[in-house]
Amino acid sequence: SGDVLRFYRDWVADAPDELMTIVIHRKAPPLPFVPAELHGKPVVMVICCWVGEVEAGERFIRPLREFGSPVADVCFPKPYLTHQAMFDPSFAPGRWYYFKSCDVAELSDEIIEITVERSLQIESPLTAFPIWQMGGAVARVRDDETAFNGRTAGFTYNIGACTESAEGFEAEREWVRGFWSALEPWHEGVYVNFLGDEGAERIRQAYGPGKYERLQALKRKVDPDNFFRLNQNIPPS
Repeated sequence: SGDVLRFYRDWVADAPDELMTIVIHRKAPPLPFVPAELHGKPVVMVICCWVGEVEAGERFIRPLREFGSPVADVCFPKPYLTHQAMFDPSFAPGRWYYFKSCDVAELSDEIIEITVERSLQIESPLTAFPIWQMGGAVARVRDDETAFNGRTAGFTYNIGACTESAEGFEAEREWVRGFWSALEPWHEGVYVNFLGDEGAERIRQAYGPGKYERLQALKRKVDPDNFFRLNQNIPPS
């Protein structure tokens, strides 16, 4: 997957706003379009969403299709709602989940090396971690204009573990923590919606001190009793 990630890094560097991508590492699922001999083997997938003229999208993703030897290609025009729902089966009720997230400025060679190494340590056939492409319109808004943080991030790692039951879960959770820690020298922040139960300090880090204090002042004004608290909570004081 190292070659794929290096190609991908250069390919999306000039991507227009019409394109959004997610890179996913996991063990190949037993789906009809995946060759049977690859089921359960490590694979890397590039999920594309092009919101624009179909012909222009076909031209832009052609280099991706022609890179290496893809084992499956399921990029085709579809309704936006269908695309949005494509990951729903991956989050079935009753399974065991754990994730930690971080933003990075770029996919440096060092980060790619860590990513490849850690991806090969996945044990559960349900574990998958996405790398979200950032930038675009988000990066053209000044960081201090809204509460949203991470406008300078190049990519967001959402390192997730999933098992069918408690069996094997602890090992997958430790894998997540180890992977996240290995990336720590390059952490630039975290998207608040990708925070788990990580404590108040991580929530503060997600916004940064200036924004956190502004949000806390707003909270004191509109919700002084902290009625809306079942979230990544910012207490009034």
